[in-house]
Amino acid sequence: MSGIAAVTGLLVAATGLTLAGAVPAAAAVCAGVSSDYNGDGLVDNVVTDPQATVNGVEGAGLIRVLYAGNAGVGELTQSTPGLGVAPERGDQFGSAIAWTDFNGDGCSDLAVGTPYEDTGDGGSAIRDAGILHIIYGSPAGLGAGQASVLYGQASFSPGTNEAGDLFGYALQAGTTGSGQPYLAVGVPGEGVVVDDVNHPNAGGIAYMQGGDTVTITQDSAGVPGGVESDDQFGATLAGTSRYFAAGEPGETLDDAAAAGGVTVFSHTLTAGMPTPLAWVDQGEGITGGTESGDRFGAALSMTVYRPASATYNSDALLAIGAPGEAIGSVPGAGSAVVVRIEPSGAFTEIKGVDAAVPNVEGEPVAGDYFGQRVAITNTDASVVSSASTIRLAVGVPGRDVDGVRDAGVIHVFNPLDTDSGSADKIIKRGSAVLPGAPRARDYAGIALRSGASVLYVGIPYSKDPATSKGVLYTMPWTDIDGTTNVGTKTFQPGVGGLSGIGTAFASVG
Repeated sequence: MSGIAAVTGLLVAATGLTLAGAVPAAAAVCAGVSSDYNGDGLVDNVVTDPQATVNGVEGAGLIRVLYAGNAGVGELTQSTPGLGVAPERGDQFGSAIAWTDFNGDGCSDLAVGTPYEDTGDGGSAIRDAGILHIIYGSPAGLGAGQASVLYGQASFSPGTNEAGDLFGYALQAGTTGSGQPYLAVGVPGEGVVVDDVNHPNAGGIAYMQGGDTVTITQDSAGVPGGVESDDQFGATLAGTSRYFAAGEPGETLDDAAAAGGVTVFSHTLTAGMPTPLAWVDQGEGITGGTESGDRFGAALSMTVYRPASATYNSDALLAIGAPGEAIGSVPGAGSAVVVRIEPSGAFTEIKGVDAAVPNVEGEPVAGDYFGQRVAITNTDASVVSSASTIRLAVGVPGRDVDGVRDAGVIHVFNPLDTDSGSADKIIKRGSAVLPGAPRARDYAGIALRSGASVLYVGIPYSKDPATSKGVLYTMPWTDIDGTTNVGTKTFQPGVGGLSGIGTAFASVG
């Protein structure tokens, strides 16, 4: 990224994460609910604006913490005491976030990626090496208890801080089935040396489970594929307690540049490394073909899946976006696919969707980029998974709406339905669940995330004057299904206790 000022005097912690059991006294205070940063038993929300101007510094980045239950709003920037750095132009603090309880006190903790941070001093600064913060939750909120920890790649896992690594570009965190906290950090700009030849932007993943960390590349034992320049391994990440997946949207397959692919791992460690389970691309058994520019794996989302033959969520459903996919002769129309992952590593396509599938609303249009974002969820993980519990939202940010160019939409599916179009819905601004009116270059669908009960839709590039700094909408899945009318909630800078600072609010989160 051009024009980024060097970080002066950046200090990077050399110790590992504080793990479960380190703060036992607080366990009775915090309730242990996921995404609960102040331990009151309610689910909080974190919303980022990595392009925000902070203290006059453009693109420094800002994070808002929306505490549930009228507990107020918090703000985090690199100038927050204890974070160890200062806001600088183009850092983009908050480009990626993930959360779990790293220290076992019952409060959720936040991992924050700043991939465009330069590390080092002055003239020796390492441009766009990237850094990672772990900000701990507490009864007083994020950053108000245990001291935050700052990492560069070299201090987090085996590796070196190098220019253009983009350490922290993607993050995925959670707790494994054995109860260990884990964190996967995408490093898509990592250069990988094989047989004395450097392959720039081949990519890698820094992975932590419990007290152990490891660096994973396509040259690691058992990882499918070969190391190639511009594969961007680790550009996207998704996971559950049993599995995680890493996207490689730049992967070349059969001479098709940027065809893309996805590697699936089990959290079970083999020789200290997550166990590679499967390689998924648009070859045999998966809708589409391996074509240049498909960028299969540019978007990932994963949720738990319980087959009828099991008494627990033994499997997972992985949603994969291919926004560059040509549909017929229509370039960049885009597609998405849902794949079932089994413990053995076997995988099966559950559903492939695009605008040309029979009964699906809309038509393929060049530059729609269907699948630029995907969000899949299991609305009730306590029962056998079915069409009534699994939901898929697909972002289509390039879709024109009522003649308004690039207004964007969100396309919702029940992916376990036999007929993809039997209950699909297109959500656009001005609909019953998404306020506002479509505006040119809103790019609705560019920011999606799903919880078990709520779909989060960010429109960071909103052109509506009332929401010109970006806006987040949270809509109950039951409202989307049409079974309730609870109502969509709106969050934006300058309203409801949020400061008026903002450039692209709700880019992430």
